[in-house]
Amino acid sequence: MIYKTYYESPLGKMLLAAKNNALIGLWIEGQKYYLGSLKEEIIKRDKLEIFQKTKKWLDRYFAGENPAISELKLAPIGSDFAQSVWEILKEIPYGSTTTYGKIAEQIAEKQGKKRMSAQAVGGAVAHNPISIIIPCHRVVGTNGRLTGYSGGIDKKIKLLTHEGVDLSFNNT
Repeated sequence: MIYKTYYESPLGKMLLAAKNNALIGLWIEGQKYYLGSLKEEIIKRDKLEIFQKTKKWLDRYFAGENPAISELKLAPIGSDFAQSVWEILKEIPYGSTTTYGKIAEQIAEKQGKKRMSAQAVGGAVAHNPISIIIPCHRVVGTNGRLTGYSGGIDKKIKLLTHEGVDLSFNNT
């Protein structure tokens, strides 16, 4: 059974989804890939422990704190490749960015390959089902260019600015 609740954030209404008391999704209302690939029936249940913890985590994040991702039990649903990309996203420090190309290099190294497609990485980043907590907004294009964000570039800019990232050099 999948459960859902809502959270009102500075970016708008967010939907949180959980299964087996682990967070499986966090989407900004109206974002691309909203609800991802969830096919099961979803029941509203506001009082789940994981939802209470996630809402407190988000409150702290939006208050300017840097809560640890490890405080939450996460179980994003995706392919092995996507999971490996999302694990790298979790390692991007608060207030920092990395590029799709750098993530592709890390994946290639882990898999013992010479190269990995930055576009394939971009697809996995775009389908990250746990926005903000798994910080896909911290991934930028070559030379720091702001590129797509499933929640919208305006929200990506707000999140990076909130974290203190200097965006003055961007050619958006």
